[in-house]
Amino acid sequence: MTKENPVHNHTPCSDSESVKQTIAALKGLYCDSGEDRPDSLMRYYPNPKNVVAALQQLHDLMFPGKSAPDAVTMDNLSDFLHERLEQACRLLRPEIARALPFRWLGQAARVEGAKAQSLDVDAEASRLMQAYSSRLPDVRTLLIEDVRAAYEGDPAALSYAEVKLAYPGLFAITSHRLAHELYRLDIPVVPRIMSEWTHAQTGVDINPGARIGHGFFIDHATGVVIGETTEIGNNVKVYQGVTLGARSFPLDENGRPIKHIKRHPTVEDDVVIYANATILGGKTVIGRGSTIGGNVFLMESVPPNSFVAARHGELNIKPGDNR
Repeated sequence: MTKENPVHNHTPCSDSESVKQTIAALKGLYCDSGEDRPDSLMRYYPNPKNVVAALQQLHDLMFPGKSAPDAVTMDNLSDFLHERLEQACRLLRPEIARALPFRWLGQAARVEGAKAQSLDVDAEASRLMQAYSSRLPDVRTLLIEDVRAAYEGDPAALSYAEVKLAYPGLFAITSHRLAHELYRLDIPVVPRIMSEWTHAQTGVDINPGARIGHGFFIDHATGVVIGETTEIGNNVKVYQGVTLGARSFPLDENGRPIKHIKRHPTVEDDVVIYANATILGGKTVIGRGSTIGGNVFLMESVPPNSFVAARHGELNIKPGDNR
């Protein structure tokens, strides 16, 4: 005869008086007004689970067969693409409708004096979904160049298949290109949910507002940060730990951060930025064809075809005693 588990003899936590008091105290800390407040309930917000699920469908659309349980062939490709796009739209359209009011209800919008709009958000969400869908072939075209850039930029890559199936940098830039098109359509919140989920998956943090040209490659793809107003040209390669960030956060007369200004660097075509380099500032321009060395901290522009290296302390190497 086994002893009864003493845990099961205890009164459930949810029935205790202390828990009831905690719930009562917590309830007063939630606002249900529908305003954009730090204490608001989130029932009016886009659902992150649905946004992420839509993004996963869109990844499959860009790289058919990577996640599908069955083989995708040219014979069934049209059906596969149709199914994935339909599922993505079904998941994403309601979340876009939930997000649209933040154009005028969001805290920054209200501070800037945005007026409430009389908008049929469901109809507008459908229109935006159609506009977004029409841009997906262009995204696919860019991603083909990104695959090629990764293969040509990494001697360890022995096939395009390896890049498409295994490289987290490609995963991150795929998410970014998909989220960026939503950002361009002025859809609030949703693109950032996509980018932050991808950040958690890969360690690469690219704000959906960043403008990135074709043939972009992130080698080793971890710890990279690319800010919202960054502009990156064509055929740019960055290594792990690179930050393209803001130099400062200008404040208005009330001490609040000023939004919608250029805060992050511009990187022109054919630039290589090595590991752990930090480049800051909206007026900072990295000229075409330049190379930025590892661990560089840079807050000023450099002309085209520059080589920038940090001066390190003297390195001393002493032979061992071979014991």
